Amino acid sequence: MAGRVTGIGGVFFRSRDPAALAGWYATHLGITSFGPWPQEAGVSVFAPFEAKTDYWPETRQWMLNLRVEGLDELIARLTDAGIAVETRPAKWDTPETGRFARITDPEGNPVELWEPPAP
Repeated sequence: MAGRVTGIGGVFFRSRDPAALAGWYATHLGITSFGPWPQEAGVSVFAPFEAKTDYWPETRQWMLNLRVEGLDELIARLTDAGIAVETRPAKWDTPETGRFARITDPEGNPVELWEPPAP
């Protein structure tokens, strides 16, 4: 079909200190390209939520969700770096959707780490 969206082209947001925040994402999450970012193939979810959702803090309009591989190893590395990691396996994780963890970046933005289920 011509004239259609084929994927997410980027995520853009304001920052008090863009260089420092980019460094934090590079150090702790391995996102090192802040121009074009070649990604591994996989699914993405585009989902507006109700305004009163409690899925992330009500003080934030958005939450970044990053698809990851090796969630347990990433959680361990983040914890070792002093970054608080929240998990709620009984509430968030399902065989159909996969596993989730949450962190907050240095500017207070919620970041969900998502390990999709094995194919």
